[in-house]
Amino acid sequence: MRSIQVGLLCVQRNPEDRPTMSSVVLMLGNEGDIPQAKKPGFFTERDVLDGQNSTSTKAANSTNEVTITMLEPR
Repeated sequence: MRSIQVGLLCVQRNPEDRPTMSSVVLMLGNEGDIPQAKKPGFFTERDVLDGQNSTSTKAANSTNEVTITMLEPR
């Protein structure tokens, strides 16, 4: 459970709120209190009762588009 809490601290939305590697090592090695994590950089909502993504029932899924440019010398 401790490693999950530290992991949540490492993925906070604001990079300034994330712990340094040295503080992560200290948190994992000590038995002291771990600060409460703030909002993560991303998350996926899930309906626990149905076991399906709740976004699939609310809105249609979107597709990602990508453009690839091939650079060639003159």
